[in-house]
Amino acid sequence: MTDSDIPRVHVSVAGKSDVGRVRGNNEDAFLVADLTLGTRFMEGGATRRIDVGPKGVLLVVSDGMGGEQAGEVASSLVVDAFTRTLEAAPTFGPPVAQLKHAVAKAHLDVAAASRRRGREGMGATLTAVHVFGRTAYVAEIGDSRAYLLRAGHIRQLTHDQNVAQILADAGALDGEAVKSSPMRHVLAQAMGQGGGVQVALSKLVLRDRDCLLLCSDGLTGALSDAEVRDEILGSRNLDEACERLVAKANQRGGADNITVVVAGVSGDLPLASADERVSTTHEILESFAPPGPPQRARARIVPATVKMTH
Repeated sequence: MTDSDIPRVHVSVAGKSDVGRVRGNNEDAFLVADLTLGTRFMEGGATRRIDVGPKGVLLVVSDGMGGEQAGEVASSLVVDAFTRTLEAAPTFGPPVAQLKHAVAKAHLDVAAASRRRGREGMGATLTAVHVFGRTAYVAEIGDSRAYLLRAGHIRQLTHDQNVAQILADAGALDGEAVKSSPMRHVLAQAMGQGGGVQVALSKLVLRDRDCLLLCSDGLTGALSDAEVRDEILGSRNLDEACERLVAKANQRGGADNITVVVAGVSGDLPLASADERVSTTHEILESFAPPGPPQRARARIVPATVKMTH
């Protein structure tokens, strides 16, 4: 592939992470990386515009757990190890295989760090979007979410991997009850926990003016999808969108750490047509399969994967 074959796609991105109003420390982490240039951004601040090069642009959010700063360590390890592995991957390598390898490597790194520190409860979620040419690949472990905002409509691209959602999927829990169930704080899997993880993967064909959102559950536990959409659409720019989302979650009590990464996509891409459904451009590649029936899945989840909100 020559330089002239590479589509001219740009990502404008902003992010913000906040401790909230209840927690004593922030166990969330996020990272934005230009994998082609090897440049990373881990702080909030002004919107950055990144040209999508041959290795793509990476957006990552991780929500740590374990208490006494172990969660903070775990989430930082996850975003660092995951990104480092993709930075070292060969240019134009298969994106799905590279993402799976990076998830496995980060999982082992967190597990090893947990053993070294004598902190068996240390773990974290991982949700990442790899913008690669005209396509975005989405990877998920846990319940941090990725959304697409397209033509004024919002769609969740990930599927929560917690016991409440597993029960709802099996018809054992009403969909509305998921929002208040204590089981939504119990993860079915987490980075650094258990013998291995099963990454959920999907692929999104991008459209000009698509907006991608990655966030921890400190946001989605406080705001509905419609409210998230309205805050973004009502903002003058991506920085303001991040500020408004975090402020709204804090107004609702700020019971958890809140992290958001908002990215706008533009360039050599078609506009979404009025009659085009997101489902025609979003393909599930690999789904997370819970370990057995819901009642068994609950029993097999170790206490370390419980994400407390207080």
